[in-house]
Amino acid sequence: MDTAPAQSLRSWSGHLAGPLPERATLPRIWSKRFTEAPRAPLWWSPQSGQWWSGERFDEATRRAAGSLADLGVGPGDRLLWSCSSSVEAIAVHVAALRSGVVVVPVNPGYSGREVRHIVDDARPVAVVADDPERFVGLPGARPGNLPPSDRVPARWDEATGEDPALIGYTSGTTGAPKGAVLTHDNLAAATQGLVAAWRWTAEDRLVHALPIFHAHGLCVGLYGTLTSGASAVLLPGFDPTAVGEAARVHGATMFFGVPTMYHRLVADRPSSVHSWRLCASGSAPMSAELHRRASEVLGTQILERYGMTETLMNTSNPYVGERRAGSVGFPLPEVEAMVDPSGEILVRGPHVMAGYWQRPAANEESFRPDDTGGPAWFRTGDLGHVDDGYLVIQGRAKELIISGGYNVYPAEVEDVLMTYPGVVEVAVTGTPSDEWGEVVTAWMVMDGDLPTADQIAGFCASRLAGYKRPRLVRAVDALPRNALGKIVRSELGGR
Repeated sequence: MDTAPAQSLRSWSGHLAGPLPERATLPRIWSKRFTEAPRAPLWWSPQSGQWWSGERFDEATRRAAGSLADLGVGPGDRLLWSCSSSVEAIAVHVAALRSGVVVVPVNPGYSGREVRHIVDDARPVAVVADDPERFVGLPGARPGNLPPSDRVPARWDEATGEDPALIGYTSGTTGAPKGAVLTHDNLAAATQGLVAAWRWTAEDRLVHALPIFHAHGLCVGLYGTLTSGASAVLLPGFDPTAVGEAARVHGATMFFGVPTMYHRLVADRPSSVHSWRLCASGSAPMSAELHRRASEVLGTQILERYGMTETLMNTSNPYVGERRAGSVGFPLPEVEAMVDPSGEILVRGPHVMAGYWQRPAANEESFRPDDTGGPAWFRTGDLGHVDDGYLVIQGRAKELIISGGYNVYPAEVEDVLMTYPGVVEVAVTGTPSDEWGEVVTAWMVMDGDLPTADQIAGFCASRLAGYKRPRLVRAVDALPRNALGKIVRSELGGR
C-alpha cells in the first residue's frame, strides 16, 4: 500500500508582504471602497461595452435591495440566484449580501431534476435568474428586469460574521448535491487571505471569463476584485481570442482559469498577453506538461491553488517563490492543513463552512475531532502527499483505484499519459476485474490514432510501476466535464 511521507507543509508566514488586515465582513469592506473611490472603474460590462464605476454599482445594489424586499426577501431568507455573467446579476448578488439575505447560487444550465433538488432542499423564498420561469412556484425576476423600487433596505451592511451568507451546493459528481453553509466570516477569511497572498491591489485588472455561479468565479474572481479595490473585465464566457483581446485593450494584469481553458489558450496562442502579472489555475488538476506549456506560451509561471465549495481556498503556490508544477502549494494565511495516515487531506480554519444545510449525519461524517482538543478538522475527501513542504493532490478518495492490492492515483497516471504523442486529453478510471479487483483504464482524446494497450505499456515502462500502467485503452471524442471543467468520471465506463 502507498503511504504518505511524514513531512510538514510549509507556512505562508514568509510569503506575505505585511500583516493581514483586520477582519471585517465583505459588505462593509465593499461599502468603504465605494465611498473612498466612487469614480474608480470596477466592472467592464459585456452587454453595454462600458465601464461601471464603484459609485454607479453601489447605487445599483441599493436599488436591487429594495426590489428584493418588494419580492418578500428579507434578512435570513434564502434567495435562489441563477445567472450568467452581467453587472446587473452581480449587483443583485451583492445587494442580497448587504441586506443579510442568504444567496443560493445555481448553475443556469442545470436540468429540471437538478433544480428541483436544490429548491426542495434549500426552500428559497424567491428567485432571480436568467430564466425565472423555470422555477415554478417561486416569485422572481430577471437580474436586469427587477421591478423598480424606492424602498430603503431595513438592514444594510449589518450582517455579522456568524450570519450565513451563501449556501453553495456541491457539484454532485457522487451522490445528491449537499448545501454548504458559508458564513460572512468564512467569506471574509478566505477572500482577505487570498488577496494578501496574491498581492492583489487596486492596480490590478482581471479578465473574468469564469461562470459567476461557481465558487471559483464568484468567491475568488468577483469577491477578490471587490475586496482588493481592483477592476475586472467581465466576459460572457471563455474564448481564447477574447481573453487576449481583453488583455490588450484593457491592460489586464490577471487571469484565472481551469486547465481546460489553459489548454485552449496554449492551442490558440493569443497575442498581447505580456501584461499578465498573475495567471492562476484551479478547480481541477493541471498536468505538469500543460503547466510547462501554458507557462511558456503566456510568459508567466502558472500558479496553481486548491479549494472546494465547503472551504473556498485552502492552499496556493506562492506568489513570490517557486510555483511548483503538479503541486497546489501550502496552506493560505490562517489555514491549517495536514495529510492523515490514510492519505486524506484535512483542513481547518476560519474559512471552513459552518456545516451542510440540514445534514447532521453528513456533518458528523465530514468533521473529525482533534485529538488534542483543538478545532475539528474538515475531511476534504481528497487524497494527497507532501513533497518538500508542498501539497500534491493525488485525486478523490472515491476515485482511488485498487489494482492487485495496490493503490493507483488517477492523476499520477494521467500526468504521464499527457506526455504521449498526440494526446489531447486523458482520464483514468478503474474497471472491475475478477483477477485484479480493478484494472487501470485510460480514456483518451487523440489527435491521431489511438495507441494500443501494448504501446501504452511500453511508453509507461520507465515512467510507472507495473500495477499503475493502463491495461485497457479507450477512445473518446471528449471527456465529460462539469461546469468548471472537472472530469465527471462516473460518466465514463468502469465504476
